[in-house]
Parts: sequence; structure tokens; C-alpha cells
Amino acid sequence: MNQANQASGQQRAFGMKDKLAYMAGDMANDFSFIMSANFLMLFYTNVLKIEGYIVGILFLLARVVDGFTDIGMGRIVDTIKPYPEGRFRGLIRRAAPFVCLSGFLLFLHIVKDWDYSYKIIYIFVTYIFWGSFAYTAVNIPYGSMATVISAKTEDRSSLSVYRTVGANIAVLVISFGIPLLVYREIDGKQEIVPEMFTYIMGAFMIIAFIFYQVCWRCSTERIQIQLEPETPKEKKHCFEDIQAIFRNLVSNFALQIFILVAIVLLLGTLLVNAMNPYLYVDYFNSKFALSIGGVFAPIAVFAMAPFAQRWVKVYGKKESASVALLVSAIIYFALYFFHITNVWVYLAFVFVALLGIGYFNVIVWAFITDVIDHQFLKTNKREDGTIYATYSFARKLGQALAGGLGGVALSLVGYQAHVSVQSQEVLDSIYSFSNLAPAISYLIIAILLKFVYPLSKDVVLKNSEALEKLSKK
Repeated sequence: MNQANQASGQQRAFGMKDKLAYMAGDMANDFSFIMSANFLMLFYTNVLKIEGYIVGILFLLARVVDGFTDIGMGRIVDTIKPYPEGRFRGLIRRAAPFVCLSGFLLFLHIVKDWDYSYKIIYIFVTYIFWGSFAYTAVNIPYGSMATVISAKTEDRSSLSVYRTVGANIAVLVISFGIPLLVYREIDGKQEIVPEMFTYIMGAFMIIAFIFYQVCWRCSTERIQIQLEPETPKEKKHCFEDIQAIFRNLVSNFALQIFILVAIVLLLGTLLVNAMNPYLYVDYFNSKFALSIGGVFAPIAVFAMAPFAQRWVKVYGKKESASVALLVSAIIYFALYFFHITNVWVYLAFVFVALLGIGYFNVIVWAFITDVIDHQFLKTNKREDGTIYATYSFARKLGQALAGGLGGVALSLVGYQAHVSVQSQEVLDSIYSFSNLAPAISYLIIAILLKFVYPLSKDVVLKNSEALEKLSKK
């Protein structure tokens, strides 16, 4: 059995250095993750001229591979012998170069001149290597590391806030800057400059590598997980141990529901992000509106962050988040039915909707900590890496479904990447899909949190008290 002990008192106390280091890690992750989520489908369809349904197949296939690599990496995190710099920090240090190199290879503009069959091979090899292997190898230990940086609930909550802030700084830079840099106006229409994707991604990956160094060098693993030596008999039946872990995960209803929430959340959010270039540039004919719409999401997060801890304390996580997401769903339904043609009126409504989503994103990682603690109290085993890997896989599945459905939707509405002007019927279909998809997604999440997710404010408080009693034994 794994036992978690408080590290030596000689270590420096938890503080701002840990928060900034953890924030840097998420910024590093998101310079490839957000670029992939927001612009990779656009790069594939409009630069490489690959059909949308093929991109959708790629994203779905990659998630099948992730089902093995994510869980496998989670088990490595939970069982590997610690490196001199620490179990989690050591893995981040060693995986970072591969993430940055493979992230850069996703956006090579020279591939546009290759034969179509070679383009297909290129996107399948580079995307699966980046997402299923390199990104997984750094993201699983990074996400799991929060549980060993500090044992205190308030410290973990602050890490969640700083992680969210870091993610949204990356989103802000990418969402605002990329449209202004990769588009140019030709004969009144916005055209893509292919080589800009490659140059920008190269710069981003250099910055990401630096941030990864900050993350592992400046953070401290205070909770040391000691592994008891395995007997030959135990090693022989390791597969049974893995089966037992999955049985524990299946028995954790809170984890099951939050995995479903994660899939639907990513599905709604990333569908919007994937469709935004087509909505703003093709429907509204405004790359500037695309930039403005892109910065609204991080601004909404920054606006909600100061209120998050108080609202969670007063109302509870699931209680307050369900109301916020219900408001967002109602606004997107209104946008769908009224079919707004003025881009600035549309953006105003979108910003209000994003406030609800932004609030949920501020506190989402605190939900994961609650789920991990709930699992520990049920099984008396620390399986942080496995649980986080399961959640990470759910997020990737949501990302794949969003990319897959986005690609399929583009094909179904008749979008033609080879023509400069789409028909009005196609444009109207893009608008409808871009608003109805998030409306339905956020409504489903609000219902799940309010009526199905079991970790209410009272339950979380009881779990916290139980953990505090255990720590004093």
C-alpha cells in the first residue's frame, strides 16, 4: 500500500514561489494545447487542404490511443521510483523537450506542398505523437503534482486559481494574437498566411520550454509518497492490482459524473473555439472580432477569479457552478433563436455567457481535488496520478469529440475550404451550430451538477474534516 507522509520540516514553506511555478507549468502546457484546440483544425483544413471528416477521424483515433497512454502514465506516476528532484518534477523535466519539439512539428507550413497521401501520414504521426505520448508524459505528472505540493485545502485551492490564471494568460495571448498575425486582407476577404503558423509555433515552444523549467525548478514536493517493497507474488499479480484500481474508480460515482461533466464541458467549449474562425471570419467577415472574441474567455476568468473563493465558501462549488452554467446556456439559446447579424451585439451577449463559464473554469481544479480526496477516504489508497490521468483522458476525449464533430459539421453544412466565399446557407448553418452546441452542452452540465453530482457543500466539508482527523493520527 502507498503511504503519504509529510516531508521534512526543513523544506521551505508553501508560498508564492510554488504558485507561480505551478502557473508557469499550465502556461507551458497551453501554448501547445490551446493552439491545437483552437487552430489546428483550421491549419489542417485551410492550409493543408485536408477534408474535415479526415481530421475528425484523426482526433477520435488519437483519443482511443489516449485511453491507454493516459492511464498508463497515471500508473507510472503512482509507482515509479522518485528521481533526485522528485517523482513529479523529474517526469516533467524529462518530458518537456519532447512536448515542445512535437508541438512545433504540428504546424509545418511546408507540408502544404506535399502529396495528399503524405499529408495524411504527416498529420496522423505528428498529432498522435504529440497528444498521446509527449503531452501525456508531461501533463499527467503536472496535474497530479498539486496533491504533493501541499496537504492544506486552502493551498490546493490557491494552486487551482493560479493554474487557471496561467491557462488564461496563454489563452489571451493565443486567442488575440493569432488571428491578427495569420490573416491578411485580399480583395476585401481575409486570407491565411500559412508560414505564420510555423513561425509562431516555434516561438511558443521556446517560451513553453522555459516555463517548464520554471515549473519543475521552482516547485517543491512536500508530501513524499513511500512505496513499500513488492514481493515476487505481488509483482506476479500486478494486473489484478490494476483491475482493483479500475474497480475503485468505477465505484467512485463523483468521479464518474465529473468525467461526464469534463467531456461535455470540453465538447461545448472547444466546439465554440474550433468554429469561431469560421463564424467570425466567414459569417461576420471580421478577423478583429475573432481576436476580440478570443480574449473574452480569459477576461471573463479574470473577472470571476476575485469572487470565486467567497462564492464557493458561501454557496458551495457544485451549487454555484450549476447556476452560472445555466445562465450561460440560456444566453447561447437566445443567440441561436434570434440569429444576430451585428457582430458587436453578438460579442456583448457572448461576453456575458462567458462569465458563467469563466467562473466554473476558475474552480474546476478544486473539484478534482475533492474527487481525489473522496477516493482516498473510500479506499485508503493515494491514487492521485491514476485519477488525474482518468480525468485527463476525459478532457482529451472531449477535445477529440469537439474536433471530430467540428470537422464533420463543416462537411455536413457544405463548407468548402477551396473556395474564398461560402454560400449564405453554409454561413447560416455555421452560425446555428456555433451557438446551439454550447447551449446544449452547458445546460447538460448545469443539470448534472445540480441534480446528479454527489459532492455537495456539506459532503465536501465532512470529507475535509475526516482528512484533517486522519492527518493528526
